[in-house]
Amino acid sequence: MLNTEQINLETSFILIEPNTPLVELKNKILQYQFAVITGERHYTITNREYNFILSDEDSKSVILWLEEMQWIPSTVLTMSEVLELSIDWRRPVLIKNEEKENIIGVLTASEWIQSLQIENKKITAYFHTLAETVNDAVTAVDQEGKVICWNAPAEGTYGIKRENILGRKIGEYFHVEDIVLHRILNEGRPVRKAYHRPDSDTHVLINASPIIQNNIIIGGIATEQDITRIVRLNEELYSSVPQLVHPENPFSSIIGTGTEIQQVLQIAQKTTYADIPVLLTGEPGSGKEMLAQAIHYSSSRKNEPFLSVNCISIPPGLLEAELFGYQRKAFMDEGQVGQSGKLEQASQGTLFITDIDQMPFDIQAKLSNYLEHQSFHRIGGTELVTAQTRIIASASPVIDTMVKEGTFHKDLYYQLAVIKIDIPPLRERIEDIVELVQKFMQEFTIKYKKPMSNIDPTVMTVLINYDWPGNVRELRNVVERFILLNDEDVITLKHLPREVVTSSQFIHAGPIAIPSQDTPLYKERVSTNEEAFMIEEALRKTYGNKSAAAKLLGISRATLYNKIKEYGLDSHSE
Repeated sequence: MLNTEQINLETSFILIEPNTPLVELKNKILQYQFAVITGERHYTITNREYNFILSDEDSKSVILWLEEMQWIPSTVLTMSEVLELSIDWRRPVLIKNEEKENIIGVLTASEWIQSLQIENKKITAYFHTLAETVNDAVTAVDQEGKVICWNAPAEGTYGIKRENILGRKIGEYFHVEDIVLHRILNEGRPVRKAYHRPDSDTHVLINASPIIQNNIIIGGIATEQDITRIVRLNEELYSSVPQLVHPENPFSSIIGTGTEIQQVLQIAQKTTYADIPVLLTGEPGSGKEMLAQAIHYSSSRKNEPFLSVNCISIPPGLLEAELFGYQRKAFMDEGQVGQSGKLEQASQGTLFITDIDQMPFDIQAKLSNYLEHQSFHRIGGTELVTAQTRIIASASPVIDTMVKEGTFHKDLYYQLAVIKIDIPPLRERIEDIVELVQKFMQEFTIKYKKPMSNIDPTVMTVLINYDWPGNVRELRNVVERFILLNDEDVITLKHLPREVVTSSQFIHAGPIAIPSQDTPLYKERVSTNEEAFMIEEALRKTYGNKSAAAKLLGISRATLYNKIKEYGLDSHSE
């Protein structure tokens, strides 16, 4: 904004009443730069206009002379009004005080133009410095589409030097249908995070806005973030999704003995015979991708692709292209070039969409339309594409709340939730921790070529009593850590992360001392009481954790305590 304090007002002026004789004006005007005639209207006479009054009668009043000369009155404004209003600059403008209304100076058209020129140079310097400071390619065009700004990142992104494109119409270098700024100039609507592929080797996300003055579009400006590196990295990461389950018996790879996880597995196994969508909900790390793979590799589609799209790791503008692909006319060619999306690539197979609750709402609507019609349009394309792809999606448990609040597409939710499977967090299936630890220990001893170590009972007690906010994934990471770091025969507390040890809640009474399988007492109990043996076996597997043992046995903790007392198992407590 123009700084009015830096505008030079002419303060060499004299105020003259309208009925003052002309001779008095003649005598005084040469002593000042301006004579200001006050009244209902204000008139300004410069000392350079002295010759206009020199030959006229001295006795004539100033106001009469002005009327005869048809002198144009001056506008009287405050400085703030000068910035806001349209002004007749044929005569100097009189500047009045903001509060007292008295005239404080004279502003000429030449001084105003000079001030505007200085301000224009300053704003231009700011704009070009900003354009060169940001990492994104910046393009600005005027109303005719001529390029008026092309920064260094734009040169790098498109390989076009600034001197070759400035002043030229942008359509000379890019196909008109591919130029977002042309659409901006025609429609006047801003674009946010739009995916665009200006050539076969470049991927960008575009933010663009029209430049509007007096309700007229006078140009447009766009910033384009080069995401080519992100796209290529994403292609590398997801070109081959690691198989997490055993191909011959996929569900055997998922460990779970508790009632809730067994119900999950039963429902999931039944979905393998149908081609309907499945929605998996659960906390991060609870095993949603493994379950999705188990469903796919147990189905009739097992020999077809299993692809994955992550709604968090992919920028929103790119996500639509990742799912549906894109289509555009080739530059200087009538042919079509494009790229299929994951829906096409996974045709006849399965597409696993992770964190679908983070998918932008407009893409949710397009995916909902696909699920209804099994067809879609690529970005920029007009041809209807058909793909028979099964959708398995994962989401956090908050998706139900999002549907109620209207922040997740209701139709899409109900299309996906024909089969909705809620995976319990690890803290609710502690009876599986021991078996999971043993499985991961076997995996990582093979991976790192280390001998299988024993695990101290205290360590297992800590692992069982830890809350596991990162669920199975966190447990797997902890096991990998202590296998990698351990060079001894026994895994002890020192091999665990500090936060696991300090956060774990020990059972103060201590774990129950279960007799070894080789002791006479153990063999006697097996032969005399099958139920007592089952309880002992459950306590053995859970390292004396009564809550985990109760879950493993499918009974309440109170019932377990009664059974322990009934069979005298508490006599062996520490």
